[in-house]
Amino acid sequence: MKPQSLLILAFSTLLNINCTSQQKAEINKNTSTSDIQKSKIEKIELQEQTRGTRKLITFTSSSKVVSLNGEATIFPLSSNEWKKITEQANQIELSKISTLKAPTSARFSDGALSATVYITSDGQTYTSSSFDSGVPPKELEKLYQVITK
Repeated sequence: MKPQSLLILAFSTLLNINCTSQQKAEINKNTSTSDIQKSKIEKIELQEQTRGTRKLITFTSSSKVVSLNGEATIFPLSSNEWKKITEQANQIELSKISTLKAPTSARFSDGALSATVYITSDGQTYTSSSFDSGVPPKELEKLYQVITK
């Protein structure tokens, strides 16, 4: 190959690499953190149980599944409802939900159903500490209100 051809090939390769990097940087700059977080939430579950009762409500982007003692009912979920749920879930620091303190403890003596929230994001499931049904930790309160409507 001629030296001039090599020089042109090297120059065009460097130019292409530089443009690609710049395009990636512009994409990253235009994508806000909240947009990234919103797309990460895959599923949210609320489990409430005591000795004789087990209720599981599962939310995904298109459905709500309510299971009471093993009998499931599926309901469609609008994109607007899913957006409200994920907005609240995105306000929670997922890595810390297992350490949140419950404000009451009636569940220990069957005075209330024991509730747990599970949030699946990027293939990883985050599990909250248990709390009395209807009385979530302060950090989960808004999410709990939205999913129990």
